[in-house]
Amino acid sequence: MAGKIAIVGSNMVDLITYTDRMPLPGETIEAPRFEMGCGGKGANQAIAAARLGADVMMVTKVGDDIFADNTIRNFETSGIDTRFVERVPGTSSGVAPIFVEPSGENCILIVKGANAELSPADVDRAADALKECDLILMQLEVPLETVYHTVAFGAEHGIETLVNPAPAPADLDSTKIEKATFLVPNQTELATISGMPVNSLSDAETAARSLIARGVKTVIVTLGGDGALLVDGDNDAVHIDPVSVKPVDTTGAGDAFIGSFARYYVENHDVKAALDMAVRYAADSITRAGTQKSYATVQEFEKFCQSL
Repeated sequence: MAGKIAIVGSNMVDLITYTDRMPLPGETIEAPRFEMGCGGKGANQAIAAARLGADVMMVTKVGDDIFADNTIRNFETSGIDTRFVERVPGTSSGVAPIFVEPSGENCILIVKGANAELSPADVDRAADALKECDLILMQLEVPLETVYHTVAFGAEHGIETLVNPAPAPADLDSTKIEKATFLVPNQTELATISGMPVNSLSDAETAARSLIARGVKTVIVTLGGDGALLVDGDNDAVHIDPVSVKPVDTTGAGDAFIGSFARYYVENHDVKAALDMAVRYAADSITRAGTQKSYATVQEFEKFCQSL
């Protein structure tokens, strides 16, 4: 397969406790079930692309704990290049303790841990390998200066870049991501970045075009159950129709979309065709519970596509 993908981004360990009710302050109660899974937007996107057979490299930081061992093993099992997955001494890995009640209501704590240590210097250390890539993916669960530096690195060396501005912080300097080849926000993130309301498909197009006017080459807006919207400076906006499925768990669908888009885009650089496949892959992912464990392999995804 032509094309290599790098992810400069985050990894997390999801620590999920299913409880009959939330404990009161100072109270200890027994919970019926616990699960642990690998997550983080960067890792999720890497796994989705790798499951579909892409050549993927990860630039990220883990702690010096047992969670790090599991994260690295997960990458390696999926065939991901881990040369630039570095341990940070005396620091925990990124973790997300999640507490879920029977109603589905949940409380989540995010501890960035080693993700907060991913720096521009780490990107520079991986420079030679990054220059061999066709597309670099980024998210905002690592320091913003690292994302800005990576976008500038890609522009300097003629490497296409994709920024998924999630989560979109109030202090995001949108001028420093305008050289990205692709900006892929959801509707909420698009509103934050553009400073414009996004309450309809028409609003999304208007807000996306405002970013094109600032210099972004291509904006792809993920619309959940409504598919996706492609806006660039050369053509009319294109609405990518959704795929109708019965949802089981929508967690991680956005990451499935981006990882699969990257895989199909680097194969032939056909944006529209890659988006068609990404909408299908994200739809397939929500038919199963979990995040990374819901991401289909090539064979599983081919079977899903044949069933449509």
